[in-house]
Amino acid sequence: MLRWIIFIIVYIVMGLYTLQALKTVTRYPWVYYLFITVAVLVLGNFIYQFTLGEEEGRVLSRAKSYAFGLLLTVLAFQMVTILFLLSEDVFRFLSSGYQRFFGQSKEFTLPERRRFLSILGLGLAAIPFGALLYGMYKGKYNFKVLKYNLEFDDLPDAFDGYQITQISDVHSGSFDDRKKIEYAINLINEQKSDVILFTGDMVNNMATEMEPWADLFSTLDAKDGKFSILGNHDYGDYVDWDTEEAKHQNLEDLKKLQGNMGFDLLLNENRFLEKGDDKIALVGVENWGRGGFKKAGDLKKAVANVGKDDFKILMSHDPSHWEDVVLHDEYHYHLTLSGHTHGMQFGIEIPGWIKWSPVKWRYKYWAGIYKELGQYINVNRGFGFLGYPGRVGIWPEISVIILKKKA
Repeated sequence: MLRWIIFIIVYIVMGLYTLQALKTVTRYPWVYYLFITVAVLVLGNFIYQFTLGEEEGRVLSRAKSYAFGLLLTVLAFQMVTILFLLSEDVFRFLSSGYQRFFGQSKEFTLPERRRFLSILGLGLAAIPFGALLYGMYKGKYNFKVLKYNLEFDDLPDAFDGYQITQISDVHSGSFDDRKKIEYAINLINEQKSDVILFTGDMVNNMATEMEPWADLFSTLDAKDGKFSILGNHDYGDYVDWDTEEAKHQNLEDLKKLQGNMGFDLLLNENRFLEKGDDKIALVGVENWGRGGFKKAGDLKKAVANVGKDDFKILMSHDPSHWEDVVLHDEYHYHLTLSGHTHGMQFGIEIPGWIKWSPVKWRYKYWAGIYKELGQYINVNRGFGFLGYPGRVGIWPEISVIILKKKA
């Protein structure tokens, strides 16, 4: 209760501070009332959803996600505005102290400067405000096809030009627009890849979340098949179950559902993709994540009957597995496919210039292609979204990887 009281007080103080900037810039009362109304409604909805609203475990429900997203949008607007006004108030405080100490009568602050800073602050605050709203309305379904050509010395000749489509982190429990998902499924099929690989997190919590979308994902098609693994959310660890049997049944239901959709689910297993006399090993491990994440992945078990010299593609949901285990394994894993990070669903990317997200402080390998010790990893930015119901700068990704024989 104390945390709520402190949060509400801070929110109100920030709102009043921002209101002063609005009053400095405009004299129209309807602007003040509109801001107050929006701020109160957003706060009220957030409090309701996180106190009396339906509780669905540690993963935010759709209603809670939007309550959180709208609150984040308003807070971003307030914080940027306050930074400019606070600098002015600090200057006024220091100049007032200087005048009293030295007995100077010179006026150090001008109303024009206050107005200028208010306009500047509000203008800059509108950027994250608009971006976060866009991320919730459009950005979360702004699917991008990212293509990579990777060269290998020992790629079997028959697989030169072999094309893989990777998707990851579907999080079907967050979807709210069937037309957009239909578009994305068609976009995947339009790539006409040889194989489709899904690297975990089909749902947020429960297998039932995927049922409304199963018919769409069943239409995904590749001539060499569709393969999948489990991510940390697929085990149902983030929701309370009445019994362990119910939790176990949920996982079994999800496994069965993936099979019904045409996915060959690899549970610390492998398959061989063959072309004539050539083959490559496709290895899939269960989730293995650094820290408190589930460590069900068993790399040794997954490569049973796979030769040390075989060309290997590994599917492992969490990129920390590649960093902590795979890179230093006695086997050489030519290409690892991961997801999990979502690129934090927020950042700045200009191809060839900049790639930045706060998630880089948590994961060294967080988006795109990396190469270490002669081994590649692709960290997919994710197909869906979770928590904040949107994406800003880090768009939902469909990875297309073409394997090339190095000349």
